Amino acid sequence: MAKAMKKQALGRGLSALLKDPDNDIKSAGDKGADKVVGNIVELELDQIEVNPFQPRSSFNEEALKELASSIRELGVIQPITVRKIDFGKYQLVSGERRFRASKLVGLETIPAYIRIANDQESLEMALVENIQREDLDPIEIALSYERLIEEINLTQEQMSERVGKNRSTISNYLRLLKLDPIIQTGMRDGFLSMGHGRALINIDSTSDQLDIYEKIIENSLSVRATEALVKDYKAGKGIKTPEKPKPAQVPEFIETGKKEFAEYFGAKVDVKVAAKGNGKLIIPFSSEEDFKRLKKLISGA
Repeated sequence: MAKAMKKQALGRGLSALLKDPDNDIKSAGDKGADKVVGNIVELELDQIEVNPFQPRSSFNEEALKELASSIRELGVIQPITVRKIDFGKYQLVSGERRFRASKLVGLETIPAYIRIANDQESLEMALVENIQREDLDPIEIALSYERLIEEINLTQEQMSERVGKNRSTISNYLRLLKLDPIIQTGMRDGFLSMGHGRALINIDSTSDQLDIYEKIIENSLSVRATEALVKDYKAGKGIKTPEKPKPAQVPEFIETGKKEFAEYFGAKVDVKVAAKGNGKLIIPFSSEEDFKRLKKLISGA
């Protein structure tokens, strides 16, 4: 399942733009800079150098191998950030674990956000504008919030004012980034909603998170059913798939009437009945002409 959800590399067109020596982008005011600022660019790994002033010098090898395994299956979900130091040369700002793990896997390129000279204000505008888009998935929104906090040095309170969202809403999005990468990918691909993700955040064990994720996908569980599953898990009842509610028993008079309706209208009539006894009568039609025929039968005209 993981391989089926592997994301395609982004920003290859922008990569070509950055390889043009006659139009080298050195600052936010240069031609083409607006296409780079705030966007994901696919960079070659050998163009990137680690930051010599990176305070973190040691990395857990086992954790790095686990991340490398995830990247091998899913690709790099969260782009790194680099700053442009020369034509075709970049230095890491954040994401060294992703950078190192990608090298371990043998990738040649990695998705990256590029910082260029005096782009602070442009980047903030681009990120805030990006968050306002309607077609973003929850993980994309969370990543944009994270960038505003880390790269623009905004507090959640300041960000709340910039993007017009409650601080609690921003916090809920940011918490999604703590989910296992496979689950994040599922959300990006539309298999899960933000409601599903928020329920899964309450599970500390990664393996249990993934077990519940599998059950959500296999059984098309709603957010409410997922919340019930997580609640039972937290109560020590294990991970059990909620039983599907039994369909309401259709009274005999409806079954009989349905056949009579079908004969009268010359169409397969369907009846939906709720537990309280109320319901809907559904009469299908195949064309405008068929609709007018049914209308004539109903009105008696």
